[in-house]
Amino acid sequence: MTGGPAPRLRTVSLRRRVTVLSLTVLAAVLLVVGVLTDFFFSNQIRSELRQQLDVRATLAGQLVAQGVAADEVARRVEAPGIRAEVRAPDGRVYAGDPDDDHPMWGPPWRDRPPGAGERWWDDEEDDRAARQVLERPLADGSQLTLVASGGPVSGAQQALRRILTVLGLAALAVAGIVMLLTTRVALAPLDAMTALARSITSGNRGRRLAPTRTDTELGRTAAAFDAMLDELEGAEAAARASEARTRQFVADAAHELRTPIAGVQAVAEAAIAPGMAPEERERLHLLLLRESRRAGRLVDDLLVLARLDAGLELRREPVDLLELARAEAERAQLVAPDQQVEVRGEHVTVPGDASRLAQVLGNLLDNARRHAGPGTVVVTVSGGDPATVLVTDDGPGVPPADRERIFDRLVRLDEARGEDGGAGLGLAIARGIARAHGGDLRYVDPPSGRGAAFELALRAP
Repeated sequence: MTGGPAPRLRTVSLRRRVTVLSLTVLAAVLLVVGVLTDFFFSNQIRSELRQQLDVRATLAGQLVAQGVAADEVARRVEAPGIRAEVRAPDGRVYAGDPDDDHPMWGPPWRDRPPGAGERWWDDEEDDRAARQVLERPLADGSQLTLVASGGPVSGAQQALRRILTVLGLAALAVAGIVMLLTTRVALAPLDAMTALARSITSGNRGRRLAPTRTDTELGRTAAAFDAMLDELEGAEAAARASEARTRQFVADAAHELRTPIAGVQAVAEAAIAPGMAPEERERLHLLLLRESRRAGRLVDDLLVLARLDAGLELRREPVDLLELARAEAERAQLVAPDQQVEVRGEHVTVPGDASRLAQVLGNLLDNARRHAGPGTVVVTVSGGDPATVLVTDDGPGVPPADRERIFDRLVRLDEARGEDGGAGLGLAIARGIARAHGGDLRYVDPPSGRGAAFELALRAP
């Protein structure tokens, strides 16, 4: 099932995003600071007004204790910003300045019924200023009402709010300008990454950012960028090497095919010549058959390699490696009766494709026949994880410098060249099949110290 299109990366200006987010955070901080400042300033005002009212109420109590008249008590208790009213036991009301009708002293506090004891409240019905009201009974049975107006202080609070607002907006404007300048410096490493990417695009390879620290955001990004460039250049080099190998392989394969095809063509042309003796014609037919088989075998090997490159499909089933080795040993004995093949070991069962694993062992035995000649080939099957099949011969062996090269395609050692030396694809096919099974095929040091040894390793179930 194919998925939808990949989400596109949003490429909003990083400088703009950082600036906007920073200013948003700064505006939120300034707002919180302004609200808290106003809150604590208001609480401080109320606290100071309550203290003033408490002091004036204490003075009124002392005056009543001295026998001062109610109207005089009201007059003497008043102070700037504080209005006093004494309600006598007979219901008469005495105000400190009865002619003062300033709105801050008007109703509603005069319309409140007398309380049974001392009480406080905030009178905020006046939009221009909040008021603190204190009612306290006096010793002579009268009721004292004190009103402290926060008018002047409230004006200062309003001024403070305006100042905070203006300063906050100015701070945001200045911070925005400074951030636009500083983010350009802070994001300079990104500009360096962009310049490097453009230089690489233009063909200037090999340069790297080489961050001094990789534990920061930009450091991790730069390190990941360098790692990506290493992988890309490595992949490019591998692709070029693979392309070169493919071209060489195609050229070698064409060369290998040209020889048998040219032989087939020459023999066919000679076989149709008139007046040829029957014995000579039969010899040419045998030669034609051998050359065509040689070409067919090479084509089959090339097809197997193509399947390995595309991903070989295996029909997995339990395979007894000892029985498989014995069957391939019998086949090798029929092909080369003068060569002895001994099979040793234990019964080991692995999951795999029996026909493909038989092809691996067949290639190893054919390789031993070509290189070692008459002699003894020993096949040893061992259990474990991985299970192994060791094929050894008593031939000349392989020089250390060529022990890995012999697995390359169309590679033949000098002593292997000859009319029946093969095309140099057998070991490459055998290793490809082994790796398709999750195992491997490699050249190892022979146990006896002489000859050649190939080890097929397969994962046990």
